[in-house]
Amino acid sequence: MTETSVRPEREAVKGRDNPGTDRVVELPNTTPPKRRRRYGGALLGASALLLLVGALGIGGWRHYQAELAVAATTHQIQTAVPDVQVAAVRAGDDKITVTLPATTTAFEAANIFARTSGYIEKRYVDIGDRVKAGALLADITAPELDHQITQAQATLAQNQATLQQTQASRDLAQVTNSRDSNLVKQGWLTLQQGDNDRLTLQAQQAAVGVAQSNIAAQEAQIRVLGQEKAYQRVVAPFDGVITQRNIDNGSLVTSGSTFMFTLMHPDVIRTQVFIPQDEAFGVGPGVDAVVRVPEIPDRSFPGKVTRIASALQPGSRTLLTEIDVPNPDGALSPGIYCTVELYIPRKTPSMIIPADAVVFDQNGLHVAVVENGTAHLQKITIARDFGKEVEVHDGVKPGDQVILNPMVDLADGAKVTVRSVRKERTS
Repeated sequence: MTETSVRPEREAVKGRDNPGTDRVVELPNTTPPKRRRRYGGALLGASALLLLVGALGIGGWRHYQAELAVAATTHQIQTAVPDVQVAAVRAGDDKITVTLPATTTAFEAANIFARTSGYIEKRYVDIGDRVKAGALLADITAPELDHQITQAQATLAQNQATLQQTQASRDLAQVTNSRDSNLVKQGWLTLQQGDNDRLTLQAQQAAVGVAQSNIAAQEAQIRVLGQEKAYQRVVAPFDGVITQRNIDNGSLVTSGSTFMFTLMHPDVIRTQVFIPQDEAFGVGPGVDAVVRVPEIPDRSFPGKVTRIASALQPGSRTLLTEIDVPNPDGALSPGIYCTVELYIPRKTPSMIIPADAVVFDQNGLHVAVVENGTAHLQKITIARDFGKEVEVHDGVKPGDQVILNPMVDLADGAKVTVRSVRKERTS
């Protein structure tokens, strides 16, 4: 509102406030100011509209530019050739090294039992003693055995006397039969007498056979008793070490049931190991092996496979294998825990690839092989996992280049650029 329009309004009000005044003041017409206010509102709306249109235009332009940038980036990604790092596939070693737990045993071990009944008269060895074959271990006394031997010898002498008597009777019957048979033929003796003489001779001959058999049986009995007498001296069956003793002087022993000693031959250690089925093929006599004991870390004990079972264990699918290890200084003891390294000749070819090259997805296990700048996805079968490397049987061949840590979206037939080749250790 302007100043000219305000003043008449004030004068008109003043005239109304002074009733004694006859002058009437009229207010001027206020229409022009209202028209000017409408023009200002229209101008303000037009300006806001122009600003809105301008903002929409700028936003649309920026969106268009962003779409162009995304399209350009997508095209660049689709047409770009990625750089990859590869490693060469190498052939597996001609021998498989297998490490398995095992337990050492003596090459020979025998539990010695009493073979005759009696009392221990004298014990000559104890635990830990080394003995030679035939060495005396203990003496058993059995006085009743001596009496049995004396009785058997007397019976033998009696049987021998009976034999002599029977032989004399046989000789007499033979002479009588020879003389009387001629007289029977001449008619001087009856036929009955001739039959009696002949049958008497046969009976005497049979009696001689019985006497001879009795003598043979008695002699065998004496030999049995003599062997029992010999068993009173307990001797070592082979060279070895006494590892157990169960008797002492004065102990009562019973033939066939009393356990006396355990003797082991430790100069050669026999180690039994059970080899899994996937590694058993190729194992045979002569395969090299090394035995190691955790308590002797600075020494290894070489040996060779000497015996294998003809069949695998049904429950565990393992092959029982025995390894003989020379032990001349006695460093190894029977019954200790050890590990056995076997160097088994490989029967089927295999390849070694880095574990970083293996991809596992919905299509299974595979690797990406680069050939002439093109990636090819090859399915593989892992035989063994060594951690940083894996052993495979198919899908690749020695010399192939496999991509390390391939991209997730790498497709079969995609073009790639080999950035570098990682060198792997040689066989």
